[in-house]
Amino acid sequence: MKQSLWLVLAFSILSLAGCATNGTYPVSGEVCRPDDPVKQLDASDCLPPV
Repeated sequence: MKQSLWLVLAFSILSLAGCATNGTYPVSGEVCRPDDPVKQLDASDCLPPV
């Protein structure tokens, strides 16, 4: 179970870093732009509401 969790975590990190390497999003292939809304996200946006 721990090994699969580590694999998912590693894949997630690599996917998130994908835009930095070639200028496109890894899943859609769209070009990363300076005005993309995802660049305004903060870590607190990913937390569940309390």
